[in-house]
Amino acid sequence: MTASTLCRTSAKSRIAAVCAVAVAGTLLLTACGDQTDSASTKESGAAATKDAPLADLLPKAIKDKGEIKVGSDIAYPPVEFKDESGKTVGIDPDLADALGKQLGVKFVFENGTFDTLLTGLRSKRYDLAMSAMTDTKDRQEGVDSETKKKVGEGVDFIDYFTAGVSIYTKKGDDKGISAWSDLCGKKLVVQRGTVSHDLAKAESAKCGSKGKISIEAFDNDLEAQTRLRGGGADAGSSDFPVAAYAVKTSGGGKDFQLVGEQVEAAPYGIAVAKGNDELTKAIEAALNAVIKNGEYDKVIAKWGVEAGAVTEAKINGGS
Repeated sequence: MTASTLCRTSAKSRIAAVCAVAVAGTLLLTACGDQTDSASTKESGAAATKDAPLADLLPKAIKDKGEIKVGSDIAYPPVEFKDESGKTVGIDPDLADALGKQLGVKFVFENGTFDTLLTGLRSKRYDLAMSAMTDTKDRQEGVDSETKKKVGEGVDFIDYFTAGVSIYTKKGDDKGISAWSDLCGKKLVVQRGTVSHDLAKAESAKCGSKGKISIEAFDNDLEAQTRLRGGGADAGSSDFPVAAYAVKTSGGGKDFQLVGEQVEAAPYGIAVAKGNDELTKAIEAALNAVIKNGEYDKVIAKWGVEAGAVTEAKINGGS
């Protein structure tokens, strides 16, 4: 999920390039949830190996346990989702598997709604949150993006991808929407707590006489898509890779279409609770290792999201 301000001029060149890739049929990755506690699922990444080159960088407690618990909204294809057999698959699980080989531990994904993942980090339910989460200063500092009030101690991010936010409509019925300003007076569906949600609220406040945007927020993006598909809204918004994947796959490509340009290109980050510097540095080193050895590029290419690839891991690179 991306930042809570509208498209920056400086980001447009990257956005345009990404959109061009989308037109060519290449999917990009972008954007988000704790479904229910009872729905928690655990999927193993790479098993611990004696020759894991970066194992000694991990905190002793995690190394002894042999696993890293990852909070994730596993309903956000192609970033993370369940395949037909019920297995957790996608960009994040594949990258976690590669990281696990470097660190000699299993990455165990546990399902949760997106807007509760950072709370889960603070309560130590998870060691990491990896869920197409946009690295923003507000999240780093524990600030509510809408009220600008301090709500927690914040998190550190290890940035691993770049993505933005897109608008999509029912195919052949764009309702005259080609930009965020065109949503005034219309109904938009989003996933709760995401950058799309923040962008919609910010834009609605500017609508004036055109009428506010009617925003309906759901626990996960698939529910929002279902609402739009059934005619319950004029448009939907989500991270670009997710929107592009829905456009390509829903109804065999007959349900949705992308409209307008992607906005707010920003980094996705793996979130770690403040003060857990040893784990943060270990994940950073592992990510740089898989970028260097080519495993990162293999994952990115597998899911068709090359336009969002990074060349090095960065800590707290979001703005």
